[in-house]
Formats: sequence, structure tokens, C-alpha cells
Amino acid sequence: MIGLKVPKNEANRIRLLLQEKAILDHDWKIRRWEDHVYLPLTQEPDNDFLEEIGLDMGNIVDTEFEEVKRRPRNMENYLQGKIPQRKMEEFKKSFDIMGDVVILEIPGDLEEEKYLIGDAALRFTKRRSVYRKKSAIKGVVRTRELEHLAGEDIPETVHREYDSRIMLDVKKVYFSPRLATERRIIGDQVTDGEVIIDMFTGVGPFAINIARRPQLKNVEIYAIDINPSAIHYLKENIELNKVQGKINPLLGDVAEVLKDLDVKADRIIMNLPGTASKFLQVAVEHLKPGGVLNYYQFSRDYEDPIKRVEEAAYPRQVEVLGKRKVKSRSPGVWHVAIDARIT
Repeated sequence: MIGLKVPKNEANRIRLLLQEKAILDHDWKIRRWEDHVYLPLTQEPDNDFLEEIGLDMGNIVDTEFEEVKRRPRNMENYLQGKIPQRKMEEFKKSFDIMGDVVILEIPGDLEEEKYLIGDAALRFTKRRSVYRKKSAIKGVVRTRELEHLAGEDIPETVHREYDSRIMLDVKKVYFSPRLATERRIIGDQVTDGEVIIDMFTGVGPFAINIARRPQLKNVEIYAIDINPSAIHYLKENIELNKVQGKINPLLGDVAEVLKDLDVKADRIIMNLPGTASKFLQVAVEHLKPGGVLNYYQFSRDYEDPIKRVEEAAYPRQVEVLGKRKVKSRSPGVWHVAIDARIT
């Protein structure tokens, strides 16, 4: 292919000039040989340009270059030419990674291409297992159906989040890596000595995040979930993160568990945005005067969740300490967080 032979000491200056003219071919590697450098070109430069950079037609050579091997920057690069462009535009390019597991969301009209997409995700992420969401989160145990697409069919993994390690089985429990920042925000609010109830703990990411903090030596966390698999992995995570003695795993319906739990909390975490409002009354009953409620709800605004907290707390007073949109759920609807002190 066409190249430009230049003295080694002039190579960088001429390379930049070729780049400005858009005739340096970036698909091929620059070759060095003894006192000269060979620059790959997209086209033959004219005499005027050669004269301008201090060269002539004798510097133009026909030689071989090594192709630049570029790692695809995204999954679409792996799928280029394999899936029609109109379908690529429909493909949801975001995905969740939990440890060695990738979970994709693939629209129904890409059913025939699902294994191609799964293989692309496997190669792009370099993870072990790729699954596709087959259903929404459902049932009281909050799980969804998953279909194995690529790699090994091993749904158990260990996910790293900041300084914590979270073991889980993606088929048996609910866990969202997208709430990592929110978990850190709540952890930053906690002061040493707090008694905390984590009402819908899952595998314990909020509880583990708090318990692992070295400055929180005397926190006591009651972590409750109705899913036996979630409590199983919570116990594994307590061992894995060496926070024995700080977290008490409790299996059962939160309303029933709290009936038998003679504890008043400084803080109650209610991260079950779809149905947490049903448990606001019982939460308030177990909150000390001046205690903090970290309440989550799917909502279009802040007014509705704040109103629900105020109604559940009445006649106690509510002081809103913070409010934020955690993540989008659907157009116009957000996973909303309300931090409220119940005085």
C-alpha cells in the first residue's frame, strides 16, 4: 500500500501535518526501519504539499503495513454487520454487570438475534455468564425469570461494590448494582451507635455497606427479608465481609417480624419502592423520637411520598432532611428517595 518514507528525526512533525490534511491512514501501524519512518497514507499527496513539508515524489513508496487491531468500544461494534441497523436502534444497549454475570434487556423483535447479542456481551465484558431478562421483577421474593444466552450457566457470583463483596444468585434474589451510589449516601448519614432496621434487606447491600465502615464500630442492624435465599446470602455476606456481630439476619414478613422484635430504631431503611408505603405505619411505630426514615417510592414528584410519610407519622412531626431522584424507572417516573426525621 502507499506510504511516505521520512527521516526519523522529522517523523513526528510530518505525521502531524499529514493528520491535519486527513491523509494519514490510522487503520495501519506506522513502521520504523533504521533511520527512516514509513507513514501509511489514505491517498497520494500532491507535489505542492510535498514541497511544503520538505519532501518530493521520491519519498512516496509502495510498502506493507501492519493493520491496527482495535478493541471494539461497545457491544454495537461486535454486532456491526450481523444485525440490521434498524434493529440495532431498538436494542437496549445498557446492561447490568454483577460480578461475573451480565444481564441484558433484549426487545422481543430481536428474538432471533438473542444468542448473537449474548455472545457479543460475553466478548465485550469478558465476564463468565450472560443472561437475558425474561420477566419483570415479581412476587414477594422479588425475583425475575432469566434466560441463559452465553458463557457458563452459573448464576451465583460475588459482586464488588466499593469496599464490600456481595455474594448472590441472580436467579434467586433481587440486587441492583445501579444503587451503589445511593447505598453510599445512606452509609454517609449513619453515626456510630445507631440501631438500624433494614426492612427489605435482600442480600444485605445497605447493611454490609454500613457495617463495613471502620468508624461505625457500634452500629446494630436488624436486616429483614421474606426471601429465604436472600437471608442465606446475607449470612454468607456477613462472613465474607467480616461484620459478624453487627448485623442480625431475620427471615419473614417484615410486619410479622417487627411484632416480635422489641427494638426501637434510630434509622429505618425502606428500599422497596413499589410497595414500601404499605409498611410506613409499622416503620413509624418502631422509630425512636427523632429517628430517621430512609423511604423509597416510585413517583413522578416528591410531594406524594412526603405526604405518605406525613400521614403515617401523624400526629408526630416530619422534618424532610433530603430528597433525590435515585434512578429513572420509566418516562416521567422516578425511584425517589426521601430522608425524613420523625420528631
